[in-house]
Amino acid sequence: MALLNQVRATIEKQKLIARGDSVVVAVSGGADSLTLLCVLRDLCGEFGFSLHVAHLNHQLRGAESNADAAFVAQIAREWNLPATIESRDVGAYARAHKLSVEEAAREMRYAFLAEVAQKIGARVIAVAHHADDQVETILMHLLRGTGMAGLRGMEYKSQVSSGKSQATTADLRLETWDLALARPLLDVTRAEIETYCQENSLTPRVDSSNLDPTFFRNRVRHEILPYLEKINPQIRDVLRRTARAVADDYAYLQSQVEAAYQTIAREETGAIIFARDAWRALPSALQRGTLRLAFQKLRGNVRGLAWTHIEDARLIALEKNAGARATLPNDLELRVGYAEILIADAEKNFGPDVPLLHIARVDLPLEGVTELPDCAWVVETNVISNVTLSEAKGLVASTNNKILRSAQNDFESGHWSASFDRAEMRGKIFLRQRRAGDRFQPTGMRGRSKSLHEFMIDEKIPRAWRDRVPLLIVNDEIAWVCGWRVDERARAPEHAPEIWRVTFRKK
Repeated sequence: MALLNQVRATIEKQKLIARGDSVVVAVSGGADSLTLLCVLRDLCGEFGFSLHVAHLNHQLRGAESNADAAFVAQIAREWNLPATIESRDVGAYARAHKLSVEEAAREMRYAFLAEVAQKIGARVIAVAHHADDQVETILMHLLRGTGMAGLRGMEYKSQVSSGKSQATTADLRLETWDLALARPLLDVTRAEIETYCQENSLTPRVDSSNLDPTFFRNRVRHEILPYLEKINPQIRDVLRRTARAVADDYAYLQSQVEAAYQTIAREETGAIIFARDAWRALPSALQRGTLRLAFQKLRGNVRGLAWTHIEDARLIALEKNAGARATLPNDLELRVGYAEILIADAEKNFGPDVPLLHIARVDLPLEGVTELPDCAWVVETNVISNVTLSEAKGLVASTNNKILRSAQNDFESGHWSASFDRAEMRGKIFLRQRRAGDRFQPTGMRGRSKSLHEFMIDEKIPRAWRDRVPLLIVNDEIAWVCGWRVDERARAPEHAPEIWRVTFRKK
C-alpha cells in the first residue's frame, strides 16, 4: 500500500498522466516493470486512463528472451490488457550502426515504444525507472563527463525524442506527435519494489544480463555504488538530493538559454546560424547552452553529445578565426564565419556568410540599393548631410537587421559599413574583383602601402574567397576591401559637409 500511495502522489504532483490518456507501459517482465504495470492497473480506474502493454524481444539471450516475451504476453492476457509484443535483432542493429549493445537496445526499444504509442493514439509512455536507477544514471553521467543536464538525472516527465534513430521500422513523423515519457516509480527504491512483489505474489522474470560486468550500468550498480556506500552509507540519498537541486538550477538556466537563443539565432533548413559577435558576448554558460540547444533542435535529442564536445566547439567558436571548424557527434559540424557561426550537417555545402562578387564589376549609384548578382546580399548607398561621422555610423547601427547589429556596422571593426567624404569623390564608383598587383594603404598602417595579396593572407581570408571579395573603387583606387579594411586615404573625417555611406546587408 505504501508503494501504491507513493506512485499515486508522484502522478498527481508531477502531472504524469491526465484523465482520458492512453498509456503505453513498457514491460520487460522484470520486477520493476511488473510492479509498474500492477500499480498502474490498480490506479487506472481512479485516474481515468487506459493501459496498453508493450514488450520488445531484443534477441540477445536466446531462449531466455523468448521466455520473457511469453511471460509478458501471459500477464497481459490474465490481466485483460491489450498488448503489442515484437522481436527485433538488436545485435545486428548494433553491428550495422557501430553502436554498443546498450546503445542499440535503447534506440530500438524507444523507437518501438513510440511506434506502438502512435499506432494506438497514446500520448504517454510509462517506463519503470526508479530511485536507484536515478542514482546509477547520475554516476554514469558523472563518470563519462557531463554538465548540469547530466547531473540532474532523469526527469519525471520528458518528451520522447524525435531524433534521427534508424531503429524505427515505420515512416513515423514523431516530431509532430506530442508524446511524453513518464517515470511514475522515480521516488521508489529497488528494495521497495522487491517488497511490493513479495506482498502481491508477483513472480517477475530475472534478466541474467543484469549481472554481466561488461555493461557499464552493471559495473556502477555492483562495484562502484557499494564501494561509495562504504565511504558514505547515505550516498544514494545525497545523489538524489543533488539531482533535485541541479534540476531546479538547470530549469532556470534553460529559460535564460532560450531567451538568448531567440536573440542570436536563426533557423534554416538543416542548419542553425548564430550572429557571431552577439554569441561571443554571451556568458560562457549561455554559450554552452545555446550550442547544446542547437544540437538538440537539429538532431531531436542530445544522445552522444558530451560536455567535452560542447566545450571544444565553444572554444573554437569563441577564439578561432573565420574558416575554423569543430566536429560534433551525429554528423554535425560547427563552422566559424566572419559574422556568423553555423551548426549543420557536416556534409552540407554552405555558401560563405559574406558578400562575394561573382562578376568582374558592379557599378554603384550615389544613392540607392544594388543587388549583387548570384548573392544573397545587397549594397545600400546614401549621402548623409549635416552629421558627424559618428552620427552617420549610428544611423546604420540602429538598424533592425540582426547581422548588421551583431557586426557593429563599423569599418574600424572590419565589417559591412564604411563612410567616405563625398567632396573628395570623383568619377565612377564601382565594385570589382581583385587584379594582379593590387595595392592599398590599410587603415592603421600609418600610410604604408601593402599588396592586396599579402593583406588577404595576413587576414586569413579563405583562399576560395579571395578572387571574389568585393573591392570598392573610388577615384580609381581601392577605397575599401569590403568587410575587412578601408584605405587610410579614403577614410571620411569626423566633420565633413556630406558623408557617403556604403552598407552591405542580406536580402
